[in-house]
Amino acid sequence: MRILITNDDGINAPGLEVLHAIASEIAGPKGEVWTVAPAFEQSGVAHKISYTHPMMIAQLGERRFAAEGSPADCVLAGIHDVMRDTPPDLVLSGVNRGNNAGENALYSGTLGGAIEAALQGLPAIALSQYLGPENFAKPHQFEAAAQHGVATVRTLLERGLWDRGNDYRLFYNVNFPPLRGADVRGMRVSPQGYRRDAFFGVEPHTSPSGRKFLWIKGGAQHTPTAPGTDVADNLEGYISVTPMRADLTAHDAIAHLKEQLE
Repeated sequence: MRILITNDDGINAPGLEVLHAIASEIAGPKGEVWTVAPAFEQSGVAHKISYTHPMMIAQLGERRFAAEGSPADCVLAGIHDVMRDTPPDLVLSGVNRGNNAGENALYSGTLGGAIEAALQGLPAIALSQYLGPENFAKPHQFEAAAQHGVATVRTLLERGLWDRGNDYRLFYNVNFPPLRGADVRGMRVSPQGYRRDAFFGVEPHTSPSGRKFLWIKGGAQHTPTAPGTDVADNLEGYISVTPMRADLTAHDAIAHLKEQLE
């Protein structure tokens, strides 16, 4: 198996090392793991592509490349340039430092890489490590992902749905709970939740030169979502697996709007 990996934390992020180890075990001794990751951190860029300007790409080692672009750019570079003669069988994105559950999924560059892979017709999984009091200050913040990543990806490959004929292909968003690896309670299939009263905002600051700058400020990450949804399951100690598509249509509203507007 040939696996392409990327992330949004950058080519030197420790989570990418964890993902490379996961991918290497999944690919097996006869497989290949190719890395195309952003040269610099690209957190929060979602599914951005560098449509209006070119990006530089550099080879850093065997099957290891850094691109001056977003995770979606990196997936495009991997598929259509780096691996154009031997395309990947699977794309993995992560392991993100911090959760991409709830509304965070909409901002996530980690998911942006998986979305682009799915739009290109490839199986894709995004993986993120929730941080909290049990693992934030620990030497290995990614312990849960490192210990359970291989089994999670392998289970999805063997038992998950991979609807190759669908225009908007299914991909998976996986979040590991903010716990030590030994304390993970299992896996749950979880719909995307919503943290109420945990919005992004801005915090103004004045520079020494007198200019005003705004820092984007995130909301509380440990506000539970509704029971049985991703954040709630993560905070209860479970790995959340959320099937997703890039189709943004509100299908539940179509019938009513047809009656009212057509």
